[in-house]
Formats: sequence, structure tokens, C-alpha cells
Amino acid sequence: MPTALTDETIEIVKATVPALEAHGRAITDRMYERLFRTPEIRNLFNQSHHGETGSQSKALAAAIIAYARNIENLGVLASRVERITQKHVGLQILPRHYPFVADALLGAIKDVLGDAATDQILAAWGEAYWFLADLLIAREADLYAQVAAAPGGWNGWRDFAVASTKQESEIIRSFVLAPVDGGPVLRHRPGQYLTFTLDVPGAGEIKRNYSISSGPEDRTYRITVKREAWPGVPPGLASNWLHDQAGVGTVLKVAPPSGEFFLDEASTGPVVLLSGGVGLTPMVSMLEAILRAGSGRPTWYVHGAENGRVHAMRDHVRTLATGAQGITVRTFYNKPESADVQGRDYDEQGFITADWLAQNTPLKEAVFYLCGPRPFLRALVGSLARTGVPLGRIRYEFFGPADELLAA
Repeated sequence: MPTALTDETIEIVKATVPALEAHGRAITDRMYERLFRTPEIRNLFNQSHHGETGSQSKALAAAIIAYARNIENLGVLASRVERITQKHVGLQILPRHYPFVADALLGAIKDVLGDAATDQILAAWGEAYWFLADLLIAREADLYAQVAAAPGGWNGWRDFAVASTKQESEIIRSFVLAPVDGGPVLRHRPGQYLTFTLDVPGAGEIKRNYSISSGPEDRTYRITVKREAWPGVPPGLASNWLHDQAGVGTVLKVAPPSGEFFLDEASTGPVVLLSGGVGLTPMVSMLEAILRAGSGRPTWYVHGAENGRVHAMRDHVRTLATGAQGITVRTFYNKPESADVQGRDYDEQGFITADWLAQNTPLKEAVFYLCGPRPFLRALVGSLARTGVPLGRIRYEFFGPADELLAA
């Protein structure tokens, strides 16, 4: 592995930034088209991120441009690189997969840019790709080794059986998973997710990530899944299969917990857990972990839902918080229905806002953890930053490629 890129490569890569800005999305679209010609490689990816919105292709284009712009100072990309390695470990990406990506990327650059992609440019990008790839491979090897050596840890895909299920709302269901081999499980960091390989009839093998909604323990994990179904949009393959077909005893293939979004359990400072919709899953894991620690850490759990019919885990959260020291729970319903009673089912009507948080939480001291749909995060991450909360105290997760998110 080279210890540094040559000056010539750095200058050539930087000079391609305007072309990448103009054609980056076309290059990444073409790259994935080439890459997915190989079924083994196609099956490594979560195909829900490669649909009509092309969110993964957009995210990769943004990441490539960021790499080219900062190729002299990769330290500014450290958080993005860590996110990539965590995703790769969840998907069980191995060193033997990287040459396929190199061939697809360089071929896509040539296809899209044509004669402008000279041999010199392709050679520079080849060197730049493998420099970054070697960094990723080394970090991923460390993560694989750490996971395998930890109590209850494993590498690859492990069989888990559904031990129990619970309908949490009209559209959200929980699944408790226990390893078929009867052994212990790796204690996850609250906020992390599991990656699944699901064999869905008519769709083949598909990959999905689901946040762990239970606090860390040694025997089981719980995931809490929203049934994805929107008018005019094909139903979510994985979520609908889980809801309709995954009952007690169903065996699922699961990779170890992964993800760089997790609660700082070493701190005892105030924390605000903010979630929208099914984004509550990592927040409930964090809340359970805080309560089990028994530190009395000042904690605000603030959740937004459309109404009571789709509000998941309401009673569970209230039970956790009842009598607990330092825990405050507040719920927002955007459009409460006649059966929803303010003061009983929810506290506030409308959306969670930075102004409300400024008046009701310790804005100047707390660390904010956020998870939810893109509009929820765009609104709150940006408004919290504008209110004066340093970005270092705003930590977020959402379901999908994140590189396109932080326009705020």
C-alpha cells in the first residue's frame, strides 16, 4: 500500500473536479450499471438505494467529488470514510470485491468522458482509487477482527430465529431475534444496526439494514420495522415480507451490529433523543441503555408521529420512563385524530422545532441525537445549528445513503 499519492496524481485528480461536477451522476450511474453485471457483486448491495430516486448513485457522486476536492487533506473526510467502512462491514464487503469496483469506476469514467478521459487521467484515478481502497480495506480488517474477538461476536452471516413478534402500531412491528446456535450475541452500541440477507420469493436475495431497537444485552436483538407502502409506489419488498411472512421460528441471516451512529455511553452529560416516525428505533435502544446504566443522566426523549395509529412503542417508552430519574418524555402529533387525546396520548401538536427545543431542553449543554426521514432531519439539523448548537453536538442517522443529506 502506498504511503502517499504522487504530486502528479494529486494535481490530475484535482483538475478533474469540474468534469466530475458536470458528469458525476452519469459516471456513478454507469459505474453501477457495469458493476451489477456480476450477480455476486450486485447481491452485496442494498438495492432499495438504487431505485428510481438513485439515492446511492447521488451519494457516491458526492463522495467522489469530495474525495477529489480534498485529496490533499483526507482528514476532513474521516467521518465519511468511517461511515463507509461501517456500511461495508455490515454488508460483508471483502478485499476480493474491490477490483470489481475499480474496473467499473474507471470504465464508467471512460464511457462518460470519452476522449477527455486520457490514459494519464485514468492512471491517476486508478492510483487514487487504490490508495483509498487500501485505507478502507485496512480499517475494515480491524473492524472484522474486533467483532470476531468480542464476546458473542462473529464474522459473516449467522442464523437467527424470530423468537417473538409484537405489533407496535398499524404499520410498525417488532421482531425479537435469537441465535439458532444458542450462543451469546455481541453487545451492540446503542444506535447501531443489523444487516440482513433475506431470501424473498420472486425477488431473490436482498440486503437490508434495520436499527436495533433494544438496549444492549447478551442473548437477543430486537428490530422494529415499518411496513413500507405508499400510493403509486411498489410496496417495500423486505418490510412487507417481514410483516407478512416472518413469524416465530423464521430463520434470518444476520451480520454483526455495525454503524458509527451510537450513544456516547461514557458521558453522563445531558442528552436529547429526537426521532420522527420509525426513526425512534435507535432512540429506544439508547433510552433503554441509559436507564439500565442507572446513572440518572438527564435525558429528553422527544418523538414526532403523524397520529396515534402510527405511533409505535408509546406504552413501552412510557413504562421505561415511569419513576425513572432524569427522564423526560414528550410526544408531538402532526395531525392528531379524534381518538388522540392531548395530555394522554401526546403532548404537542405539529412538528418538533428548534424553538421548542430551546425552551424545553438544555440547548447549550446537551448532545442531540436525531433519527428520522429526510425532511425531519433537514429541518432539525439545520435549525439546531442556526440556533447555536455546535455541529459536534448534533449527531444523526437516517435510513439510506447520508452523503446527500447535510445541505444544512
